[in-house]
Amino acid sequence: MEHYVPLHPRVVEVMKKLCDGREDNERVFMLESFRKWTQKQKIPLSLCTDHFIASDLRKFAEQHGDIIGWEQSNRAYVLTHGVAGVDWGHYKHPLPENVYDVYMRAWEDIML
Repeated sequence: MEHYVPLHPRVVEVMKKLCDGREDNERVFMLESFRKWTQKQKIPLSLCTDHFIASDLRKFAEQHGDIIGWEQSNRAYVLTHGVAGVDWGHYKHPLPENVYDVYMRAWEDIML
């Protein structure tokens, strides 16, 4: 589902560097290429002996969202969990600024 996704200011810093010199509509990376790249990098995780994979980002957002009290409706929208139904398709259309405000209330103080 194509949708607006807020970015933490720390992520924005990195993304600006990645986007420098690119056209406005040019993709920074393809999802499958990103997955393969992370698998080859073998980025170690600090709390276990395994390495980072792309799906860890969603898992972290879901699990840490519970800890910091990230509101469920906003989480569902950002992570696109269970938003394929009539309720989301016809009634819930959060505005980007509202999504960002709720996201930042929950994630602002988290150091990424």
